[in-house]
Amino acid sequence: MMMEFLNHEWLGKPVWMWLGFHALVAGLLAFDLGLLHRDKNHEIGVKESLLLTAFYFTLGLAFGGWIWWMLGFDPAQEYVTGLVIEKSLSMDNVFVIAVILTSLGVPRAAQHRVLVWGILAAVLLRGLMIGLGSALVQQAHWVLSVFAAFLIYVGIKMLVSKEEDEHDIQNSASMRLLKKWVRVTDKPEGQHFIVRRPDPKTGKMVRWLTPLAVALVLVNIADVIFAVDSVPAIFAITTDPFIVYTSNIFAILGLRALYFALAAMVDRFAYLKTALALILLFIGAKIVVADTLELVHLPPWVSLVVTLVLLTLGVVYSLWRTRGAAETEAEKTRAEVAHRI
Repeated sequence: MMMEFLNHEWLGKPVWMWLGFHALVAGLLAFDLGLLHRDKNHEIGVKESLLLTAFYFTLGLAFGGWIWWMLGFDPAQEYVTGLVIEKSLSMDNVFVIAVILTSLGVPRAAQHRVLVWGILAAVLLRGLMIGLGSALVQQAHWVLSVFAAFLIYVGIKMLVSKEEDEHDIQNSASMRLLKKWVRVTDKPEGQHFIVRRPDPKTGKMVRWLTPLAVALVLVNIADVIFAVDSVPAIFAITTDPFIVYTSNIFAILGLRALYFALAAMVDRFAYLKTALALILLFIGAKIVVADTLELVHLPPWVSLVVTLVLLTLGVVYSLWRTRGAAETEAEKTRAEVAHRI
């Protein structure tokens, strides 16, 4: 009876494959959060962040090798392409998270706590969104055309929008609505999300949200917004729910580690947004040309190569254009050290 259940297909794949993947994810979270970061006041440095990012990405690629062994070369190509696309799009999400945490004054030592719970929530939210998207695509293939139009719209919007167009987190609609309905402390209270403080009007002890809780809410809102972009992007590569879900989750798992590396160098990636916009435009155009109009068939490796090339060009060009700022910052740091000596 148990073997029949494990071999029973659910969303196109045996139940044991879904259970095995979730067991792997649970083990990784327990290892990362329970063993590597037991110290609540531990600050993740850039070196540690890069090592953890490399670890998660390598593990994600190894899982792609397992998919190749189990399902074949084409599904493995689709998985790796999806992983790279989701990872690249998550970089823009990292920059937004950095703005949220900085503007709310969340200490660096407490930022990892927000990101831990944010990633756990993101795994659940992505699962729901992918399940909904998969059901829509299976019921009506034309939904892919809607996804394509949306990706093209988002790509164009990213290209034409300017840095000064970004909203101030403190004065955002989400923040104003939150402060209207709940009590929020003026500054962080250690690593607590909720604290008990006197009500200024009645003097009665009541619960207050801290900036950490507000940051967690805004980070999850940001993830949902970015998922609206990234989930259609992966459905443009494959409609296999297992490939879509696993590539998304592996991209999210390394997001917390990636944050501490990119947040420290956010000013060095000023032109990465342009590369991400071009990636979305390419994926949207691919759906129109290959799937909707059926003019040409593009194999999965083409999407992977184009994504890697655009992403590499965006990173390299950003680092080249901002090299002067990096040298100035290094000179400033050396001067400060010399002054202390």
